[in-house]
Amino acid sequence: MQEKTVVAVDAMGGDNAPGEIVKGALDAIAKRGDIKVMLVGKPEAMEKELSGVSYAKEQMEIIEASEVIETAEPPVMAIRKKKDSSIVVAMNLLKEGKADAFVSAGNSGAILVGGQVIVGRIRGIERAPLAPLIPTEKGVSLLIDCGANVDARPSHLVQFARMGSIYMEHVMGVSNPRVAIVNIGAEEEKGNALVKETFPLLKECDDINFIGSIEARDIPSGAADVIVCEAFVGNVILKLYEGLSSTLIGVIKQGLMSTLRSKIGAALALPALKNTLKAFDATEYGGAPLLGLRGLVVKTHGSAKAREVTNAILQCVTFKEQAINDKIKENILQIQEEKE
Repeated sequence: MQEKTVVAVDAMGGDNAPGEIVKGALDAIAKRGDIKVMLVGKPEAMEKELSGVSYAKEQMEIIEASEVIETAEPPVMAIRKKKDSSIVVAMNLLKEGKADAFVSAGNSGAILVGGQVIVGRIRGIERAPLAPLIPTEKGVSLLIDCGANVDARPSHLVQFARMGSIYMEHVMGVSNPRVAIVNIGAEEEKGNALVKETFPLLKECDDINFIGSIEARDIPSGAADVIVCEAFVGNVILKLYEGLSSTLIGVIKQGLMSTLRSKIGAALALPALKNTLKAFDATEYGGAPLLGLRGLVVKTHGSAKAREVTNAILQCVTFKEQAINDKIKENILQIQEEKE
C-alpha cells in the first residue's frame, strides 16, 4: 500500500476560512492519492463545506478544535491560552508524529511562535526562518528570511543560507543553487554591520555556492537562487514584490482594454499573456516553509484561496519524499563535527 503524506490543515485560519481552505484540501486529495488531510477546526463549519461534495473519505479526516486564534491576537498569549485552537491542535498533531506537515493561512505570529514552542527546532538550529518562493525571470528564487527573525546575527544568516540551499536543491531540483546576500552594492565592503560580518563567513562555506552580494533590483531577473537576509529586509522585499506585481498586472489589463485596437490585440495575445502573468502569481508556489523545525510548518498568505492552499499541501509531499529535515540535520551535525 502506498504510504500517504499526512497534512494537518488549519481550516479556521485566514480571511477565506473555512470555505477556501476546505476547497483547497479537497482539490489536493483529488490531485494525488498519496495525501491524507486532517482538517482541524470547528466540525460543524467544516462539515457544512463538505456537505454534498464527493471525495475520497479515506483521504480526509476531521479533527475538532473549539477555538480560533484571530488575526489581531497577540501571538504568545494566544498560543498559551488557546490550547484548543485549530493552530495549536494541528501543531500538536505534527509534534506527536500523527501528521507529516502543517499548513495554515492564519495568524502569522502565532504560527511562528507555535512552530518554535510546540514543534521545536532541530538541534543545532539557532533560528527558524520563513522562506517563500518568489517568481523571477528564470523561474523562482527562495527568499530567506522574510518575517521570522528581525534581529538576526551573522551565524543565523549562515544557517539560513545552508538550509535554503538544501531546500532549493532537493525540493525545487536546482543543481548547485547560487546563494547571495542582500546588499546595497556588489562590493564586499558595502552594507550594514550585519552584512559586513556575514559576508566573509559565507565565503568560507564550502558546502554552498556563495556568489556574493545581490542588489534588490537584480532579484527579479533571477540573479540568485537563494536570497539571504534578515527578516525586516526580507519582509520589505516580499511585500514590495507582491504589491508591484499586482499593480503591474492591473495596469497591463487596464491598458489592454482602453481602446478597440488594444482589445483586438489583447484577444490575440491573451493565451501568451495568461501564461506570462501566471508565472508571477504567488498562489502558484504554495506557502512559505518555516525551515529548521522538527516538522514541516507551511504558512500561506492570510488571503489565500483554494489554489494556494492546494499547492501548499502538494509541496509537503516533496518535502517529505526528499527528507529535507534529515538533510538539514546531517548538514548541521557535519558542521559541528568539523568545528570539534
